[in-house]
Amino acid sequence: MSTPQDTAAAPPSARAQALDLIVTLATAMAIALVLRVALFEPFTIPSESMEPGLQTGDYIVVSKWDYGWSRYSIPLGLPLFSGRVLQSKGPQRGDVVVFKLPRDPKEAWIKRVIGLPGDRVQVRDGTVFVNDRPIVQSDGGLTQDPGAPDVTVQRKLEHRPDGRSYVTFDRGPFHDGDDTGVYRVPEGNYLMMGDNRDNSLDGRWPGSVGVGYLPAENIVGQARIVLLSWHGASILKPWTWLNIDLSRLCQLIR
Repeated sequence: MSTPQDTAAAPPSARAQALDLIVTLATAMAIALVLRVALFEPFTIPSESMEPGLQTGDYIVVSKWDYGWSRYSIPLGLPLFSGRVLQSKGPQRGDVVVFKLPRDPKEAWIKRVIGLPGDRVQVRDGTVFVNDRPIVQSDGGLTQDPGAPDVTVQRKLEHRPDGRSYVTFDRGPFHDGDDTGVYRVPEGNYLMMGDNRDNSLDGRWPGSVGVGYLPAENIVGQARIVLLSWHGASILKPWTWLNIDLSRLCQLIR
């Protein structure tokens, strides 16, 4: 006659438990890798060049599917293929995109698309002209630069072709980049600018200094949302980890 002890299953061995743990971890890592390659990638804003919409310390999410995928959609930028695949559309004027810097693909930058392939772009007295037509602007009044509180800037609302608008900063006349020659954007490339126009190295400067023309292949994806923002936080200082700006939680990126 059997007893409960006789019929109970033997506990898994330490080797079986270790194997189960390895399989679970490998599955979780594979899912995370697929999500990062195919769908989303996090990015932290490192500078003030996209103020006021994006500020230093913002933790944002970039979507990958908008413009298809390139080698730079893959961690480490492995050269598994060239160009972009499964691209249904390219970036539109006014989109905010994360990209790999052409002169140093280890660096990820973020700027706004101003010029599309074939466009002629020029800045005159701080106003951006695309194909000889100025980007429509409206006055947003004076404010303080969040990254330089002692600096007063002019807020200017620039209007996208689809009617949406975004805010740029202007520190006044006679700054580098306020007056430029005509940029003729080559096919397969884009011209990028930061919203903090007088504090941004971007497509107005050659690739050895700024961005130059941005090859489509270097685009990682479109910036979609600010999940949260840390101000003055450091991974090495645990007491700063809760320095979260609640006013910036889950803000859509214009």
